[in-house]
Amino acid sequence: MPDDTKGREDGHVHLAFGSDLLTVPVTSIVPLKTLPDGARASRSYAQVLSSIRAIGLIEAPVVMADPKKPGVWFLLDGHLRLEALKELDISEVECLLAADDDTYTYNKRVNRIPPIQEHRMIARAMDRGVSSADIATALNLQVESVLRRFRLLEGISPEAADMLKDTPCSMKVFDILRQMTSVRQIEAADLMIGQNNFTVMFARALRAATSENQLATTRKGKGGGKPTPSGQQIARMERELAALQTQVKSVEETYGIDNLHLTVARGYIAKLLANSRVVRWLATHQQDYLSELQKIAEIDTLGSVAETPRA
Repeated sequence: MPDDTKGREDGHVHLAFGSDLLTVPVTSIVPLKTLPDGARASRSYAQVLSSIRAIGLIEAPVVMADPKKPGVWFLLDGHLRLEALKELDISEVECLLAADDDTYTYNKRVNRIPPIQEHRMIARAMDRGVSSADIATALNLQVESVLRRFRLLEGISPEAADMLKDTPCSMKVFDILRQMTSVRQIEAADLMIGQNNFTVMFARALRAATSENQLATTRKGKGGGKPTPSGQQIARMERELAALQTQVKSVEETYGIDNLHLTVARGYIAKLLANSRVVRWLATHQQDYLSELQKIAEIDTLGSVAETPRA
């Protein structure tokens, strides 16, 4: 087993990456894996390429020094970015320097960029003076879509945003959360994490289960969400529910009597069908009646009546 105390004998936690960016020649970076066939023709590669061309590299690749060859660097993360840099004839790139060979554990955690992380990257680029039009061109998106991602956390509780920062919540989920108060947003985020369910349907279910006093004031315009039901609509639904409950209660009250009548009728019909002369007469003169009477004779309970196909 690895020695967990290595490098920690002084009682301090050591960083896995250097705190400063290191400028490295692109030609001295050695990828640790080969890109799959078709990677350069993928949409992801096209986005990386256009992004670097338009606004430069936002996320630095991660490298580790080759202990046997000074001046050579192993690439731990950023293989698509490295290929894009080579295609654009960029000679140098700023990289994060990894202190240990963390290829397995680092790449295991690499996944699709969560919406909150995407929002922060766009916000960082715009803070640097990059226009929304340039970002839209780089990411192959509409300007409105970029601005929507930029405003993703407007109306979202900072605590809820921190809880959901690494989750695959879509922008529609945040639109639904925005309809709730800050306290309810935190509760909803905790429920989504606990159930590992970040779908729009689950968010809508949480929204429907939210009491009126935990809903934010409905906003007007796009992105404000659907208005809550009015008092008149709620009253109508309550009346319909009450009528349905009355019908169910009525069925429950008459079920025993109806079942008794069915049992008596079924017994009588079964006795008639046991008479061969009656069956012959029905088969000759009333074949439709015979088939229906045979179905009734085979019924055990009222539940079977609904399942019996009609002629």
